[in-house]
Amino acid sequence: MIVSQIFDENEKEKIARYVLESLTEWFEIQEARENYIKKSAGQLFFAAFKDSTPIGFLYLRESGRDTIELYVIGVLKEYHRHGVGRSLFEEAKAEALAKGYSFMQVKTVQMGKYEEYDRTNKFYINMGFKEFEVFPTLWDENNPCQIYVMSLK
Repeated sequence: MIVSQIFDENEKEKIARYVLESLTEWFEIQEARENYIKKSAGQLFFAAFKDSTPIGFLYLRESGRDTIELYVIGVLKEYHRHGVGRSLFEEAKAEALAKGYSFMQVKTVQMGKYEEYDRTNKFYINMGFKEFEVFPTLWDENNPCQIYVMSLK
């Protein structure tokens, strides 16, 4: 597996589409998937490849002068728990730090609502994120938004 930063906007969108369309358990709303794909073009974007096939990606979005957000991460299901997400995260974290950001945040559905998202929450906690705040109705009452943060310095 190789992790690379991707700079070409068309390639970012192509990789994001390929991965997200295979992960409908997490990205089931087509409009939301399209939004993630479209937004990928202008962001710090990292992809994991096996041979020349993308198996995962992650991108970051600036959310404040000192803070960057892990906006979306997707890894093909057959590669879950094989270190792909961790490798993507470590590359992204190093680049965020090199660019001078002090904090990273991520939003997900609060622990205890859905099994798929509980695994996602555990991944973020294992990466070093700490619980920051829950917004019960930011998305909707069935999907309370958990925000995690971490210091990069």
